[in-house]
Amino acid sequence: MTSSFWPFAVLAISVAFIIIGISKLRLHAFVALVLAAMLAGLLTNKESWDIVQKDGKVKATSSMVGVVEMVSKGLGDTARDIAISIALAAIIGMCLMESGGADKVVRRFLAFFGEKRAGWALLWSTFILSAPIFFDTMFMLMAPLAMALRLRTGKDYTLYILAVCCGGTVTHSMTVPHPGPVAVVDDLHLNVGESILGGLVIGAITCTFGFMVSKWLNGRTTVPLRETNGLSLDELQGVSAKPESELPSFFWSITPVILPILLISMTTVFELIHTGAFPKSGAPAGWATSMISMLGGEHGFTAIRAWVDFVGHKNIALFIGAFISLWVLARQRGFGLKKLEELVGPPLETAGMIILITSAGGAFGLALRSAGVGDAVKAVAQGYSINLIVLGWIVAAVVRVAQGSATVAMLTTSSIMAPMVAGGNLGCHPVYLFTAIGFGAMFCSWMNDSGFWVVSRLSGMTEKETLRTWTLQLTADSVIGLIVTFTLSKVLPLAG
Repeated sequence: MTSSFWPFAVLAISVAFIIIGISKLRLHAFVALVLAAMLAGLLTNKESWDIVQKDGKVKATSSMVGVVEMVSKGLGDTARDIAISIALAAIIGMCLMESGGADKVVRRFLAFFGEKRAGWALLWSTFILSAPIFFDTMFMLMAPLAMALRLRTGKDYTLYILAVCCGGTVTHSMTVPHPGPVAVVDDLHLNVGESILGGLVIGAITCTFGFMVSKWLNGRTTVPLRETNGLSLDELQGVSAKPESELPSFFWSITPVILPILLISMTTVFELIHTGAFPKSGAPAGWATSMISMLGGEHGFTAIRAWVDFVGHKNIALFIGAFISLWVLARQRGFGLKKLEELVGPPLETAGMIILITSAGGAFGLALRSAGVGDAVKAVAQGYSINLIVLGWIVAAVVRVAQGSATVAMLTTSSIMAPMVAGGNLGCHPVYLFTAIGFGAMFCSWMNDSGFWVVSRLSGMTEKETLRTWTLQLTADSVIGLIVTFTLSKVLPLAG
């Protein structure tokens, strides 16, 4: 095999190892990804590896030892970027559920849309609430509400479940602090605020069209309401029967989700003001200089921006959201510090496992990058003139179908695509590549995806019903998202 095609062989062999390791050998995803990263490193067949030490110096390490050091570095670098965000998001998610805040948001959306448009209410409440909450956790929260709505309306259970799936999975692939988007933002050197804004806008457009698919699938597949392992039908009826007095106010229910997003977005606003007032080339923008004058001139602007950058850092913003959510939970339920400590433990344990798996995916991505997979893909793309937005989607979709995890698909793809756009040859704002990778990572969820089984078991659907609903919904959302992203990248490129 020629050297130009060897990186593809490394990719194929290592991905095949992950599939066999997880599905046949029953390896834990963390173990499978770490071993796959080492395998990819060994197949690269380098004589030595240049490893950056703690003191910043580069040390040449022999082949096999260098592979282990490279994998450890890739894992550690990824964990450094995502660990705090994921842990804090887990705390916020727990508090929203325990305090009744999430239930409050859903009720307000139902009141706004009306019960006849309950599907829209579930879609948008899930879309907003899942910004800091893992999809599995979000579905555990929303599935009982979808079932309760089915009991209340007597129909459209498939529509309610798919509305939750559509809103939750799009946000999962589009917004920080979810681990996949966090890693892609880091690899592509994106501004966090811009990624959130772009992800939410493009994700909302996709959800709107995706809901049309949900309605179409609802008309073709009738799923009966069944008792699940965790809830009886009597308990389901109780979900929608809680009095308003047991729930926090809408303002305090939504604040732990919205405030971190606003704080992170403020850093983007100040960056735009600074760029407009002090451009690298050309004349300063009048609006930007006016804003700086209003804030006390350059000195005042610099002082204020320092604080905005601090509170708008994703970790600090999420800390603020977590503290508020804990306060709301304590006030609403009358919990003391000891009880809060007990409640925080389980979500942090879950977050720890997600951090390990995601970090192992980062190590795997670094190994593929070191094997030259990104350069090989770039060469093929240039040879066939494949648009990089489309290419990012294709690579993510292939990795997703092969190994099941959307997060791993995003980590792997961003590692491959980052060197290809480092020279600024994308032709549009990199947020479009970010969303293309996210939508590609949603493509065709089937039985090797843990989300498939979460939806199947918690909704009471059979495997066949899940394939005919969940799998088709995510595939449609993925393709719609690509079309929306590609169209906007041409109509509104924003930057070249």
